[in-house]
Amino acid sequence: MATRLSNPDAPAKTGWRWAVLGVLIGSFLAFSLFAPARWLAAGVARWSNGHLQLVNARGTVWTGSAGVVFSSGAGGAESISLPGTLGWALRPRWDGVTAALDLPCCAAKPLEFRALPRASGLQLEWRDGQSRWPAAMLAGFGAPWNTLKLEGMLDISTQAFVLRSNGPQLALEGRATLDATDISSSLSTLRPMGSYRVALEGGSAPSLLVTTREGSSLLLSGSGRWTGIAFRFDGEASAAPGREDALSNLLNIIGRREGARSLITLG
Repeated sequence: MATRLSNPDAPAKTGWRWAVLGVLIGSFLAFSLFAPARWLAAGVARWSNGHLQLVNARGTVWTGSAGVVFSSGAGGAESISLPGTLGWALRPRWDGVTAALDLPCCAAKPLEFRALPRASGLQLEWRDGQSRWPAAMLAGFGAPWNTLKLEGMLDISTQAFVLRSNGPQLALEGRATLDATDISSSLSTLRPMGSYRVALEGGSAPSLLVTTREGSSLLLSGSGRWTGIAFRFDGEASAAPGREDALSNLLNIIGRREGARSLITLG
């Protein structure tokens, strides 16, 4: 009968392999937990094509702070900085990541959402909340906003608002409302021109409605719809009686003139 010889080095080799595996796992966890915040800043800049920048980022990818700059054009031809700093806290979950964005300049409470990866996309679920932003920040999104150079305040509220991407398609649920108050533009001498509401309703056929609030000199109205892959908006702008001359230049730029009206078509 043959005798099986034991290998005295086998336990040592097995232990060495487990030690290496432990070091690799530990290194990966440390790498993930303590990845510097500047990596997140670089990712945001690439994703937004440079329009949204996190400057002087400190901390880690998971918990950190930075200044917020909206920049338009190549190399940031025009830049708008929000006052104060943005603080963030990201927390991994078994089904995704939760996030809290603390921005005292623009929101009394942290803005919170969940990011849930899906087989063919991503789902973002925003917790109900309110925030207030300077309209000047829109210049950081390029044309036509950097031409209009708006001033005023933008109040945004969300209710059960969800964005769900599925390949090239984007579905919307819930409701988001934007109240634009005391809006003015560098293209008109009127200060302000007016106040407006933009209401976005999600569902099987998401819709957008623009209305003018009372007391405005520039009258805006219109409606739009989201097909899942494209947005279509039809609206018009006109001047209140006695305000035609002060708003003529603006009306010539924001749409196609048809008599006293300016027709606005997007998509």
